Amino acid sequence: MTTPSTDYDVLVIGSGAAGLTAALTLATRLRVLVLAKGKLTSGSTAWAQGGIAAVLDAGDTFEDHIRDTMVAGAGLNDRETVEFVIEGAPAAIDRLCELGVPFNRESGDLHLTREGGHSHRRIVHVNDATGWAVQAALLKAAEENPNITLLPDHSCVDLITGRHEAKYSGSGRVWGAYALDTTTGKVEAFTARATVLAAGGAGRVYQFSTAPRGATGDGIAMAWRAGARVSNMEMMQFHPTCLYNLEVKNFLVTEAVRGEGGHLLHPETGHRFMVDYDAERMELAPRDVVARAIDDQIKRYGLDYVHLDISHQPAEFVREHFPTIHEKLLGLGIDMTKEPIPVVPAQHYTCGGVVIDLAGRTDLPGLWAAGEVTESGLHGANRLASNSLLECFVFGDAAARDILACWDKLDAAPEIRAWDDTRVTDSDEEVVIKQNWTEIRRMMWNYVGIVRTTKRLERAKHRIDLLASEIDDYYGHFRVTTDLIELRNLHQCADLIVQSALRRHESRGLHYTLDYPELDEVPSDTVLVP
Repeated sequence: MTTPSTDYDVLVIGSGAAGLTAALTLATRLRVLVLAKGKLTSGSTAWAQGGIAAVLDAGDTFEDHIRDTMVAGAGLNDRETVEFVIEGAPAAIDRLCELGVPFNRESGDLHLTREGGHSHRRIVHVNDATGWAVQAALLKAAEENPNITLLPDHSCVDLITGRHEAKYSGSGRVWGAYALDTTTGKVEAFTARATVLAAGGAGRVYQFSTAPRGATGDGIAMAWRAGARVSNMEMMQFHPTCLYNLEVKNFLVTEAVRGEGGHLLHPETGHRFMVDYDAERMELAPRDVVARAIDDQIKRYGLDYVHLDISHQPAEFVREHFPTIHEKLLGLGIDMTKEPIPVVPAQHYTCGGVVIDLAGRTDLPGLWAAGEVTESGLHGANRLASNSLLECFVFGDAAARDILACWDKLDAAPEIRAWDDTRVTDSDEEVVIKQNWTEIRRMMWNYVGIVRTTKRLERAKHRIDLLASEIDDYYGHFRVTTDLIELRNLHQCADLIVQSALRRHESRGLHYTLDYPELDEVPSDTVLVP
């Protein structure tokens, strides 16, 4: 059963910073299709508040930024990757300026702020809504480029490989992806000579997360099923300061609030408790340190939240630096210029992912990847603040340049089998999806959170294994929907996280276990092979 497929030179999966950066570089010579699961602006990029880390100040150096990144990453980073990304940062900022991103300036120069873990002011920003400004500029450039086709509302189901060829080859060569058009309910095959995976992270595996609704680990799960290695999936970053509000569950209060002088306080005694955990760096300690400190305060004293207080700074200073946060909080009855903000930790960033090299190449021929979906070696055991958007720009461009360099050696896609849904029916029990989704996220929060134990991890693995057959059975009998696609991927990523956590017998960075509190002498990646 075959069908003509929509053929482009390159397929880019994801419309955030990494995907659009790759698309714009590729479009200088090639025809590019960009698929987005929802709206073109629904990914994590638009949610980024803080900024982009780059060495631009006269007193700063690449070596300082490299050291800060390696310290935050607890030595698990790959030094070559860290150098590659950090030395590429100034050029990335220049490209964004050329696209019209309205970065804050002071006397004509870019205004630089500071965030936790950084030894210098090096965060380029657009007030406290940098991600939105960057997303808008990249999207405008992509919309105006005749070689780029932007296609929202398409949920990728699986990567197309040799097993999907009309003449079955069984190879791991990637030829594009099957994607569900959510407006028609039909699954289409989108083929290409090269595919760039920029589908973001897996934050929604957890009950509390600052990630957008669609961050269900789709790219990681698809690449794993296709045969790519994944690495360091246990390294899930929890942002220390997510707004505590019973109605608004995923509003991030940027790292920069602490960078500009915010204090973390016990809500009842007013004690500035970071002095008890990291007396030298206090609130500017790396995220894993601060998140564990807040988690300890909450559990030790039976609190619902702690306070983040910047009201000691001038009101105009606070409003000028954090207009988006200030306005949002005012709408909830909190004036951050006069009172503290109630905050709790929440899952924030997936530091592990699909293994890539410096050219963005995965294990699978024809598949490149960039951004949060990857494990490039940049972040190690904990991502340094504002290195995430930077990684997207550097690796999105690197992957595109590698594709352009080897383009003449890439074969055209063969005939691909159409998606066959003749054996399935519409579901009459979608409550199964909701039940399993809720169960996985709550279980991951309780058993695989900020502080772990082997017993909790084993309990989580047992429940994941029990759910596997139920989800597989559901997937095999009913037509796919976005909710079903996400549940399948969510379950796969939860399993990869727990497998990785059980294999790491030490506490390093974001993986802190009471059973192995010490560091191994030699850091090593947790690599899983399909």
